[in-house]
Amino acid sequence: MKKTLFYLFLWCLSPMLQAQSEAWQELPNPVETNAAAWAKIKKPQAGWGNTNIRYKKETPATNARPQKQMEITAWRGEKVSAQLIVWTPLPLESLSISVNELRNGPHAIPDSAIKTGFVRYVMTDGLNKDGKGTAGYRDKRDFDSTLVADIIDHLADTLPVAARTTQPVWVSVKIPVETPPGLYSGTVTVKNAGLPLFDLRLRIRVQDRALPASPSFHLDLWQNPYAVARYHGVELFSEAHFEAMRPVMRRYADIGGKVITASITHKPWDGQTYDPFESMVTWLKKADGTWLFDYTAFDLWVEFMMSLGVTEQINCYSMIPWRMSFQYFDQASNSFKYLDTKPGDKAYKEFWSAMLRSFASHLKEKGWFDITRIAMDERPMDLTQEAIKVVKEAVPDFKISFAGNYHPELLHQIDDYCIPIGDEYPADSIRQRQSEGKITTYYTCCVESYPNTYTFSPPAEAEWIGWYVARKHLDGYLRWALNSWVESPLRDSRFRTWGAGDTYLLYPDGRSSVRFEKLAEGITAYEKINILRKEFEEKGDTRKLKRLNDILNTFVLPDEGPFPAKETVENARRALEQL
Repeated sequence: MKKTLFYLFLWCLSPMLQAQSEAWQELPNPVETNAAAWAKIKKPQAGWGNTNIRYKKETPATNARPQKQMEITAWRGEKVSAQLIVWTPLPLESLSISVNELRNGPHAIPDSAIKTGFVRYVMTDGLNKDGKGTAGYRDKRDFDSTLVADIIDHLADTLPVAARTTQPVWVSVKIPVETPPGLYSGTVTVKNAGLPLFDLRLRIRVQDRALPASPSFHLDLWQNPYAVARYHGVELFSEAHFEAMRPVMRRYADIGGKVITASITHKPWDGQTYDPFESMVTWLKKADGTWLFDYTAFDLWVEFMMSLGVTEQINCYSMIPWRMSFQYFDQASNSFKYLDTKPGDKAYKEFWSAMLRSFASHLKEKGWFDITRIAMDERPMDLTQEAIKVVKEAVPDFKISFAGNYHPELLHQIDDYCIPIGDEYPADSIRQRQSEGKITTYYTCCVESYPNTYTFSPPAEAEWIGWYVARKHLDGYLRWALNSWVESPLRDSRFRTWGAGDTYLLYPDGRSSVRFEKLAEGITAYEKINILRKEFEEKGDTRKLKRLNDILNTFVLPDEGPFPAKETVENARRALEQL
């Protein structure tokens, strides 16, 4: 019977499995090339740029004053990044980058710890005309669209570069935790058709401090397996599907992703994404009126994510979907039906009580009950309270996650509470929740103009978030979309609703983004701050503790723009290096 139900699940979703992945070619640049500026450039150039700048494809990078040598300060176990810029008035047949080990006398950071990727261009748009977020239907004709440097393509070894083009390259170094402190130096070589063009010096100053192997930061980026199935044209939860998801979800795990996103109802967000979330649980009403639930897809998904290292929490959406209608298969009529009901209705309580008891029993058999949360987001308070009652009456020990506005009445009911970054928790409540083992976090979405992670957002905004979370003594950050890809995510990040890039941070085949890498750097800053804060408190070093707090107090949400994320982050980094 279970196998039959699983195939029923796949049959229901079969229409979404027909699409194939796109052939990747950057869209034409809507911005005219600056011919006068390029006329001054007589030959290819290269230098180190700034990771907080998105370099324009059509403009030479001379105004950014790239340098021939880059020096970065790092802790042991830290991943640091630099941005190399190539700009050329002539076409380059085959641009490539080679690296060698970074040496400090007898010690070395091996070249295997150094990764490079071409920063590719994708179409973006901008904030709403009033400058207030990006919510609402978007007609592409209403926005100025531009190509923006965001995709980090680590899969291409070489790249042809057209004449009068600026091409950034992302360079990352993961410092082995056993690396002795000191100054490590090496060379990064820029080549064309295999022939060297430039040698650039890279220096890493490794401090005598180490990051933990696993970040404590509670990172919750919602994963969408259905987008991967559509993009690659593979059967849901097949071996091919898991192989296609592996490089994407591994990046999430590698920066410390803590939460597995599981959909346990049909379209919990009413199909708001290009690829709707379907239920990983098959709901079947038998001919005798009793319920049968199949968890095959749910189990396959959770086991896959756990195999990558995402093991701390499973968030299950949603008892309060955005459209209050629940799909199930009716055995008596041999058809799919919908139950239209809402929290507070008798039918709702009966419907969900049966599922929750069955689900809890299954989770306990799998050993996952303690880490599972019944999750809801941005739902009206009256419906939320009624849904909580149903959960607690059916299975009193079930834990609950909620993302939405701050409500004092929810503070002690919710085990994982996440509010918009512009809201505030009472300071004493944060400490109390943490003492009880509860998670307390912030999120951003289409409401916030900044800080945010749109493809047009200044890169430093993504890092700024980690510093701000540390300042507020919170546990982490939630973003609603890790990989809810648009139709052609490598070419055009714009969507029918919300700002470009709002629906995803990672690209197909595990390609990273400038936004994702900067978010990871903010998580690293959070870890450093907590380590230093604890050390200074234990030692009674009030001078350094005050200095640390002074740094953090520069992270303030402005009432309106401009938002100086780049200056704030860069100043804070330099100050933190001195502690």
